[in-house]
Amino acid sequence: MPIDRRTLLAGVALLAAPLSAYGLDAAQFGLRPGAPDDQSRKLQGAIWEAASQRVPLMLAPGIYRAGDLKLPSGAHVAGLRGATRLILTRGPSLLSSEHADGIALEGLTLEGGKRPLPERRGLVHCNTTNGLRLADCAILDAGGNAIALEGCDGEVARNSIVGAADNALFCIDSRGVSITANSIRGSGNGGIRVWQNEKRRDDSLIADNRIEDTFARAGGTGQNGNAINVYRAANVIVRGNRIRNAAFSAIRGNSASHIQIVGNDCAALEEVAIYSEFEFQNALIADNVIDGARAGISVTNFKEGGRLAMVRNNTLRNIRARADDKGSGVGIGVEADATVSGNTIENAATAGISAGWGPYLRDVTVSGNTVRHSGIGVMVSVVPGAGRAVIAGNVLAGSRHGAIVGMEWHKAVTGDLALAGAERYPHLRISGNQVS
Repeated sequence: MPIDRRTLLAGVALLAAPLSAYGLDAAQFGLRPGAPDDQSRKLQGAIWEAASQRVPLMLAPGIYRAGDLKLPSGAHVAGLRGATRLILTRGPSLLSSEHADGIALEGLTLEGGKRPLPERRGLVHCNTTNGLRLADCAILDAGGNAIALEGCDGEVARNSIVGAADNALFCIDSRGVSITANSIRGSGNGGIRVWQNEKRRDDSLIADNRIEDTFARAGGTGQNGNAINVYRAANVIVRGNRIRNAAFSAIRGNSASHIQIVGNDCAALEEVAIYSEFEFQNALIADNVIDGARAGISVTNFKEGGRLAMVRNNTLRNIRARADDKGSGVGIGVEADATVSGNTIENAATAGISAGWGPYLRDVTVSGNTVRHSGIGVMVSVVPGAGRAVIAGNVLAGSRHGAIVGMEWHKAVTGDLALAGAERYPHLRISGNQVS
């Protein structure tokens, strides 16, 4: 991990004074940085003693080989960022807590050495832990999840997480975890996962993280390969993240009601960049920038109860089609009880905007958008049973196959409805669009 000026100054101050000035010095428990032997027993004793006194345990720079360390309530383990290294030698985790309060890990480099971990286990693993703080650490080469949190609250901030075999951060049944300003790279199956076992309020914040190179090594059809995945967790905010190069989506909300996906910068995605799908109600997708994806923003699955969305002020470009996927190449797609407004879309191979899918169209408004150089400007379903849609006040420039075209599933069945023929479809209101 690179050491910035703030970290360097903090390190100088730490080294200029005895560690005992900041808490308990681990050296007094016989711990020796750089020792070749396993120091788990001594380190565990030091953790227990510092926690009982409610003071930090200070680890000097160097390497400590250990594993299966338990964190009781009040445990606070700290080191010099980029210089204090703990390397896993044994156990299902390097550090773990259960039914604990007030846990803190700061300034540590935690290395898994790609040693396989049990399924869903984390190199750092916390279960029903209140007031967790995991900050300014590096978690490297975890042989499973880098961090796994079950039923926790607290914060995970400013960490560098590289090379996790499964997920960088897997949170399940959270109670409002703040996940901010982390740098994540090279995760095997997912960057950040926030899940609930049953649909319920979660209240987590996922903000200002940088996530790159997310793979889908376990395969599947979308459950893996997402930089951020929110599943069954309601009232989650996903804001200001910078995401590049994911095997599937940048941000995937699955059965995640009241989700806000705002101000994210997403590029080089192999599937849908931003997804809100299946059983959800109320999605706000706004102010995102997307450059390069199989599809841009998809708000779908009205058949399963997915409905009620606002998709506004997003910028999308270079949305490419794939020969084996007729649904690809669409900038923004919605189905039910949705407003699509103020978006700018350029170079969407199939269509800039798609309203409805077969009979799954109800009360959609498409207004005030700019669509440039796309296959079709706006596609809208005209199959029997399709519901109402308003397409008004859009600027549709350079649409190669028509500005507004009626669709039966994947098949175009009308001419350009922006020019003539819209009166044949009483469920549509088309007006005031500028076509060139």
